[in-house]
Parts: sequence; structure tokens; C-alpha cells
Amino acid sequence: MAQPKHIAVLMGGWSSERPVSLASAKPCAQALRDSGYKVTEVDMARDIAAVLVELKPDVVFNALHGPYGEDGTIQGVLEILDIPYTHSGVMASALAMNKEIAKSVMAAAGIPVAEAKTMQRAEAAKKHAMKPPYVVKPVSEGSSFGVVIVSEDMNHPPQQLFASDWPYGETVMVERYIPGHELTCAVMDGKALGVTEVLSNSSKFYDYDAKYSEGGSDHVLPAQIPAELYEKIQKYSELAHECLGCRGISRADFRYDDSKDDLICLELNTQPGMTPTSLVPEMAVHAGYDFGAFVSWMVEDASCNR
Repeated sequence: MAQPKHIAVLMGGWSSERPVSLASAKPCAQALRDSGYKVTEVDMARDIAAVLVELKPDVVFNALHGPYGEDGTIQGVLEILDIPYTHSGVMASALAMNKEIAKSVMAAAGIPVAEAKTMQRAEAAKKHAMKPPYVVKPVSEGSSFGVVIVSEDMNHPPQQLFASDWPYGETVMVERYIPGHELTCAVMDGKALGVTEVLSNSSKFYDYDAKYSEGGSDHVLPAQIPAELYEKIQKYSELAHECLGCRGISRADFRYDDSKDDLICLELNTQPGMTPTSLVPEMAVHAGYDFGAFVSWMVEDASCNR
């Protein structure tokens, strides 16, 4: 009788997104156990390469979020160790994690993106970098960490940009604020799973609390938008997945201003959340997968040279 595949579920780490990673990893690990896999949960530390060499898993399920987990770093380690892993590879992960570079690649592919400029945080804190309203966001963070909305009534950039204990890196992106509908689309193996509209109950945008707090947001799936717009979002999501070189699962986030018929792609996430309140598992269920089958597909899709 064949032995079940041994899956190392990689989680935690030391980035600001550690709690999100742990919340994503636990249900995935349990779903894999329920599907008959041998599962070892690994909380990533600096000795991760040595741990994996000793563990000898057949596949790594990458449930990490943030720096080191979704920026190509751990992907490079797994390539060197020749251990198949889920989600995107080194190049796609690095490209998508850097908002400035990802925006350039998507724009070159014909995907509409917002007007933006990249600068040092100190410069963004001195004076308005563009006419408000605009958004300041770390160039390489996820889960909406460090995102600051500058409204039209602010005479100066907000005080948090001056903070000496700012933990999100010194390079920020200043981006035109797009009002309107918050829309998102997951892509699985190059094909869109559907479009969800996110209605945040806690703020003007889909921030950390809206993403991960119980009742923080309502998800309308399928999004109640015109069919032409729905198809356009799916097309752009598939194109973003392709042009950045993604594999497995990704999620593209959009804003749509219906007063101007203005659709903008904000970013693509190569390591979308898999928590009980996350969008992608909901979209997979909507597309006909139960959670266990969805997570198992990710494991069977794993490879090196991604």
C-alpha cells in the first residue's frame, strides 16, 4: 500500500503578517489531514533550510504571508532544496510583491492601473506628493499593513508617516485614490473563479480588520455588477496572472468608479489568504470545489521551476 504524501505546511515566520499566516495555515493543514495526507506544520525560523532537509517532505504547502514568504525568498530556498511547493515561483512572487514593478508589468500588458509614484517615506511625509485624495502604501507589504488614505480635507500628510517606529520599510507608493466598488477575482490554474464585491463594515477600504475580523466585511458572490464588467474583471485577472508568471492560485483586486466607468487593477496577490473569512476559498466553493478538494488540488499542482 502506497504511503500518503508528506506535506510540510509552512507558516508563521517573523513578518508583520505572521498572525494571518497562522490563521491561513491551520484550516489548510486540517483539510489535508482529512484528505489522507501526512502533514507536518512548520513555523518558519531562520534555520528553515536545515529543518526541511531533515524533514524530507514530498511537498511544501506555502501558507506564509509577507516578506520572506511571498517575495521569492522562500521560493528560492525550496528551488535549491528541490522540494515541490505550492503557489507561484521565485520570479512571479518577487514581481507581484513589489507594487511598483507589478504595476509596470500589468500596465505594459494593457491592464488599467492607477496613477502612482514611488518615493521615500520621509519625502511623502513632508508635503502632498499629489493632489488629495490619494493613498500611501508600503511598496512591499500585504494585508493592507501600513496603508494610509489621505483625504481632500487634509492640509498635510498624516502623522503616522512621520512615526519613528514605522515597521514597513522606507520606500512607499503614493497612488491616486479610486472611489467606488471594491471587487476581487481569484484565478486558479490560469482560469478565473468568479468576481466578489467586498463591502467593508469597518472603513473606507478593505483594511486588515475588514479582511480578518469576524463581520469586518460582507462578500457578495457573484458580484452584482453588469455582465460586461464582470467578464472584463475576469479577463484582466487572468491576464495579470499570466503576465506576472503566476502559478497555482492568485487573486487580483480592483476598484470600480461607476460614476466615471473607471475600472482599475490595484494589485495581484500570489499568496491570498486561506482563513475562514478569506475570499479565495469562498470563490473556490462557488466554482464547485469543497475546501478539502481545493487545498488538495493546490498540493497536487505543486512543483519546482515555477
